[in-house]
Order: sequence, then structure tokens, then C-alpha cells
Amino acid sequence: MNSMLVICPYRAEGMWVFDDARTGLVQEPFVAGADLIIDRLVESIPDAASGFTLLFSASPFPGYQAQLDWRRGEHGGNWYFCPSLDMEGWLCPALFKYFESAPKQIFVQCTRRKAQQKAMPTGDPNRQD
Repeated sequence: MNSMLVICPYRAEGMWVFDDARTGLVQEPFVAGADLIIDRLVESIPDAASGFTLLFSASPFPGYQAQLDWRRGEHGGNWYFCPSLDMEGWLCPALFKYFESAPKQIFVQCTRRKAQQKAMPTGDPNRQD
């Protein structure tokens, strides 16, 4: 298994969801507080609802934005607490498509997708990429 993982969540039907062809997941939703944590983490990303990059790992990495601490298992999923946001969210059993067992900690970073970065205005109307 990779130690650094990436998905690209987006909004559909008013929910944060993601697709991952490698795992067979299509519009897998974030629910039960995980969606609210994402709301906070992407506040500074323009048009995050159209999609953003979420990098995550069970180990800290340079530039991680938030740490999620395992609290307890429930209904096949796991509850995590984000100390920096003072928020708790549930990650469904899809977590096990990425980790063999629920990690004690998950480190995350949310950034604009590369396509969004390139589409951002440069301030130079004559510039051609």
C-alpha cells in the first residue's frame, strides 16, 4: 500500500463525494461530521465545490494541514477528532480501501486541483500559457 494517498472530492447533490477508479468507488460521500471538517479545510480554496485535491497519510508529511486522531469504531467505520478544528467526523468503511486497519492518526492536506491553479487569472491579460 502507498504511504501517501490522494483523492479529489467535489460537491454532488449538496454533499462532498469522491470517485476513485482504483478502488471502484463512485460518488462515495463524506457524512456524519467528516463533511463539516472538509467545509472548514477548504474555506480558502476558490471553487472547491468543483473539486480539490485531498492528500492524506497515516504519517505526518511536510505541509499537512490537519491531523485527525482516531477515537472509536462504530457501524463498520471510525470516528476521528480534528484537534485544530475541535471537530469530530466519521469515516465510513471505504477507509479500508486505503488502509488495512484504521490508523491511529490521519494527516491531511487540501489544495486546489492543478487544473484550477492553471485556470486562475495571472493578472497579465496578454500572457499566453
